[in-house]
Amino acid sequence: MNMKSTNSKAVFHDIKSKLKLDEPEEAHAIALALMEKYYDFTLTDILSEKEIEIKNLDEIIARLNQHEPLQYVLGDAEFFGRKFIVNPSVLIPRPETELLVYEVLKMKLKSPRILDIGTGSGCLAITLNLEIPNSKVYAIDVSQNSLDTAIINSKKLGADVSFLPNDFLKNIPSIDPVEVIVSNPPYIRNSEKTSMSSNVLNYEPHLALFVSDRDPLIFYQAIASKSKTLLKPFGKIFVEINESFGNEVKELFKSHGLEEVKIIKDLDGKDRIVTASKSR
Repeated sequence: MNMKSTNSKAVFHDIKSKLKLDEPEEAHAIALALMEKYYDFTLTDILSEKEIEIKNLDEIIARLNQHEPLQYVLGDAEFFGRKFIVNPSVLIPRPETELLVYEVLKMKLKSPRILDIGTGSGCLAITLNLEIPNSKVYAIDVSQNSLDTAIINSKKLGADVSFLPNDFLKNIPSIDPVEVIVSNPPYIRNSEKTSMSSNVLNYEPHLALFVSDRDPLIFYQAIASKSKTLLKPFGKIFVEINESFGNEVKELFKSHGLEEVKIIKDLDGKDRIVTASKSR
């Protein structure tokens, strides 16, 4: 696109026509997102056909046409009403993960201590810290690049979270016991890759997505085992799960002496969250 003045509606249609995507609805939504990001224009502004100076978005459009996720191209993603910086070192926050936040908030905790295992962008830890007054939140991740991104998000959003490097499968983090453990760990089996879209497979971090078919519950095993040390008496666990393993995670938690183990379904009716309590 040449750097010249034209009206916003024409620019919108030009962007949309250059997006070579499978679904017209997707191209429409992405064109709107680009207009908002790079022109600060809403749909109303576009329809009013305001005169604007055209910006060269050809490189951005080329990345999108290679199926790079929009969130990575724009550099941010929304979670629980806030915008988080994202890049290929962290998973893009999903709407279904917000269910973890809602379940923790239902407890109406007063000044709790919370541990987020595998924090990624920090979306869970930061959101819980901002939503629960006087909460003390710790967040761990094996990836320093992820932690660097989470720290930036924490500062940007005004949260107070302690971020710690930790390989949870090997080490227990050096913190005092907490009331809540929350985690969205890797849970997709390697054999499921064939059914996944290319924008996830080619761009999002496999370290945060996949587990071996031989041991798909490895992180839940570690959480259940180490909760004996990490959880205060009557503390609770909230984890996101692979929809195929709801009952398996439930039975695993029970086998470690955890109580009140429940499976919670998401809006699509899929098993999405497992919660459990430590007895004493």
